[in-house]
Amino acid sequence: MKPLSEMTEREYFASVGQRPGMFVGKTSFHVLTAFLIGYDQHALRHGGHGLTGWHDWLVARRGRDCSHAWPGQVLHIALPDSWDDIWNLPPEDEQNAIKVLFELLDEFTAEREAAQGAQFSD
Repeated sequence: MKPLSEMTEREYFASVGQRPGMFVGKTSFHVLTAFLIGYDQHALRHGGHGLTGWHDWLVARRGRDCSHAWPGQVLHIALPDSWDDIWNLPPEDEQNAIKVLFELLDEFTAEREAAQGAQFSD
């Protein structure tokens, strides 16, 4: 495995998704979204892209907006039949939401990397 300092954001998010407990302890959708919000804020404070554009990308991916922040947008995609209590997801919904979160992050970062690569090749 590459050292963290040499990973792209996409590689880093993939490593978190493969072993989330190693990064956050108790693996839950909400703990992972809090971790990613912290990652985003740190990246932005230090000149990185963080998750800039992530919410808008999720809205476009879903095809509609609502009043939820990006974690709610992910849940709408992962659990399209809705959920009763956002803070108390059944274990199978929790696992699916985490799986979908990292699948979406991979798609988002792949598109962003491709767009950045296209900018540098022009």
